Amino acid sequence: MKLSIVVPVLNESESLLELAREILQTCEPAGLSFEIIFVDDGSTDGSWAVICEAAKADQHFSGIRFRRNFGKAAALTAGMRAADGDYIMMMDADLQDDPAEIPKFIEKLESGFDVVNGWKQRRLDPWHKVYPSRVFNWMIGRLTGLWLHDHNCGLKLFRREVTHEVRIYGELHRFIPVLAHSRGFRITELPVHHRERQFGHSKYGIRRFLRGFLDLLTVKFLTGFGMRPQHLMGSVGVFLFGLGSFGLTVLTVIWLLTHLAGFDFGPIGNRPLLHYSVAALLLGGQVISLGLVAELLVAYTGRDIDSYSIAERTANEASQPESLNV
Repeated sequence: MKLSIVVPVLNESESLLELAREILQTCEPAGLSFEIIFVDDGSTDGSWAVICEAAKADQHFSGIRFRRNFGKAAALTAGMRAADGDYIMMMDADLQDDPAEIPKFIEKLESGFDVVNGWKQRRLDPWHKVYPSRVFNWMIGRLTGLWLHDHNCGLKLFRREVTHEVRIYGELHRFIPVLAHSRGFRITELPVHHRERQFGHSKYGIRRFLRGFLDLLTVKFLTGFGMRPQHLMGSVGVFLFGLGSFGLTVLTVIWLLTHLAGFDFGPIGNRPLLHYSVAALLLGGQVISLGLVAELLVAYTGRDIDSYSIAERTANEASQPESLNV
């Protein structure tokens, strides 16, 4: 199988058959061996009946139905696990993604990349979605070092190996290029034709931006300190511990000058510096302790998670068994 197209579905019954027709019109003339996996993420509008109808009419289509709504990341994960293709494409079901872009994505991927991210260069969305998205894309590039114009584009193509090393949950599906980049995969982007929504309405509201920022912090931590949490927490803890120690040292010097040298600096017991210094000292010790606990969790639960990513092997080495992680 050359290509697997995973389409998360949430109440998109009106657009599914048209999307299926457009995918077939693009892939069949190109001579691609492909499959389309629709994942019904708890739809209540009859989307599953449409998926079953498409699967009966054409062997290229198959479907997975969730018992309830679990989110887009869960739907994509289920579709990727069921996929047989060497290349896996994400595509939204609302017809805003144009299936005619599929051959361009494959050509771009085969020119030496592992992930091709779509870029809605001319985006047909309301201004209150466009401008915050631009700020968000800038923040992702600033924090992660991967500069893309449209991280949240629903149209992405990647090699199967990416799904073996990148785990998505919650709403981390929008960060697949970032997570893949942290593992050393080659990332690029491709301008795509963005179309107006014909049916239904957007499934994302204003809360999406707050959740996106929190997810960005999670991704930054996972990609930067996921296997060495003490490097972050220990640094913060040492800084706070040092700050508290410095404050207490200053107060100690004041006390000595007052009681031994005869200077009148007044009592130190009612100084705010004393309370702040003690609080910083205790907080620093707690953060360092949490960092040590996090290191223990990584050491004992992360044994099956490689901290490296292998691009390829020589023929003779590929026949050798994997050595144990030490």
